[in-house]
Amino acid sequence: MSESDIDFYFDPVCPFAWMTSKWVRKVVAQRDYAVDWRFISLRLINAEVDYDAHFPQGYEAGHTAGLRLLRVAARVRAEHGRAAVGPFYQAIGSQVFDSDVAADLEPAQRGSRGFVEPLLAQIGLPVELADALDDSGWDSELRAETDEALSLTGKDVGTPIIHFGPPEGTAFFGPVISRLPSDADAVRLWDHVVGLASFPGFAELKRSLRERPQLRSFGVRDEEVGRQEDWHGGSRRLKK
Repeated sequence: MSESDIDFYFDPVCPFAWMTSKWVRKVVAQRDYAVDWRFISLRLINAEVDYDAHFPQGYEAGHTAGLRLLRVAARVRAEHGRAAVGPFYQAIGSQVFDSDVAADLEPAQRGSRGFVEPLLAQIGLPVELADALDDSGWDSELRAETDEALSLTGKDVGTPIIHFGPPEGTAFFGPVISRLPSDADAVRLWDHVVGLASFPGFAELKRSLRERPQLRSFGVRDEEVGRQEDWHGGSRRLKK
């Protein structure tokens, strides 16, 4: 792989991973980059976590849906090649976060056969791939890839993780963005991020306040700015 290649580790139900992926696709369209869309499972990361105590309502169902979708993505990769993963992820994210029905989708619906089969058909893949939703045989591969991603950054991170110029390059969680930049700003932001990533001593630049992302699933239109919320550990802070 060349130094221009990017490994992008995603969980398909993470809104900020989706937002960052939209930005990365804008950059790829203007620069000579190849992206390997890879897997990290929030449900497997939080396998020992008490969801009721640590997350808002619906997160366990959402993360479980993400794991189920990743099983299908792993089968897509195994049977149709790595190049098929990007279109599958794009189909999922467009429906979950940017469609007219996004705000009405219950977390568990995202991991259902009725949800995923039309998306497979939409991108020309066999709907039988949806059989993997219930096949935990894929979980060892997903866990190994999740562990690989975390070995690059450390464990106190979320999704997405971007590995710049693998295998030797640096990997970071994020960047977490709430607004989709213009084409020109997308490249400008990319150059700044790569500049930070290329400095050997750089480790973190962070704030927990985030705007709600410009996604229909959050009720924020493209031209709007979402309200700020305080996030912690990958979720909006629970009110005490």
